[in-house]
Amino acid sequence: MTSLKQTPLYPVYAKHGAKTIDFGGWDLPVQFGGIQNEHDAVRERAGLFDVSHMGEFWVTGADAEAFLQRVTTNDVSKLETNQAQYSLLCYPDGGVVDDLLVYKLAGDRFMLVVNASNIDKDFAWLEKHVQGNVKLENVSDDTSLLALQGPLAGVVLSKLTEAPIGELKGFRFLPDVNVGGVHALVSRTGYTGEDGFELYASAKEVIRLWDLLLEAGKEHGLEPIGLGARDTLRFEARLPLYGQELSADISPLEAGLGFFVKLDKGDFIGRDALAGQKAQGLPRKSVGIEMIDRGIPRSHYPVYSLDDRRIGEVTTGTQSPTFKRNVGLALIETAYTANDTEVLVEIRGKKLRAKVVPTPFYKRPKA
Repeated sequence: MTSLKQTPLYPVYAKHGAKTIDFGGWDLPVQFGGIQNEHDAVRERAGLFDVSHMGEFWVTGADAEAFLQRVTTNDVSKLETNQAQYSLLCYPDGGVVDDLLVYKLAGDRFMLVVNASNIDKDFAWLEKHVQGNVKLENVSDDTSLLALQGPLAGVVLSKLTEAPIGELKGFRFLPDVNVGGVHALVSRTGYTGEDGFELYASAKEVIRLWDLLLEAGKEHGLEPIGLGARDTLRFEARLPLYGQELSADISPLEAGLGFFVKLDKGDFIGRDALAGQKAQGLPRKSVGIEMIDRGIPRSHYPVYSLDDRRIGEVTTGTQSPTFKRNVGLALIETAYTANDTEVLVEIRGKKLRAKVVPTPFYKRPKA
């Protein structure tokens, strides 16, 4: 029996009442104080996530940028120093190896952040395609990652640092910030639909950083957040999850991520296939659905047309904690993707009515 991997923060989970589960081979907290409460904390105040299971790679060398241009779909040449971008690694047929973040620390130095379940696969894929003066280094075991998310995230973080984190724009970062005596790379991205920050620090110091943030945020209602609320938050904001909205069988274009596929930047792995998909028209697309009949759509539930023909399946679904509506994301044939089109979702052997609705389900209120 294979033992589950643990993040450096695992020893402190119990004192916060964590309930842990097997998540892609990791023993991670699904909740601390209840998914609904944690979801509301992030939407209304602030939440702290341990996402140290994510993978981090250094990509360095004179040809690092050219290499990343060839293996990712977004345009790395547009990045400025201390800027990050969302991107994807694709197979030659347009399927997705993984989605990731690319951080530019210097002209010849980048950091990639990849999904935990794909660390080994991604690193092997990158090694296979290295050309020129490029060094790859997997620093996942030495690097821990905390995500501080919610409308009060900036207020909490500002109590621990004199760095101008409030001036950071989206997808920008500061490479070395003193946070209460712990040095961290601090970026402003997020996976919840809310404002927030990511703090990359040494695995040896992450427990100290976790405790500092929770103490600083106590008066602001900061709470530790588990995977359950992480999933409902990202889902409401229509942020994809690898293995559900993206996979080796689902292209970025089908998933609605065409903005991050720069077909005009030059050649990259998967470009020809993706250009072909765009030229020919996509046979299927990812859309939002809302149940008309009573029932909750779940991942992999089949979706049918009203004349009882299977046209796709749900990729993620739940009752929205924010709106109390039974909603989902579904990958279905393009002919059925117009808003208000009625479809059927098979739930526990019954085909129940749903309709196509706009996404994202949740948008952060403008300040």
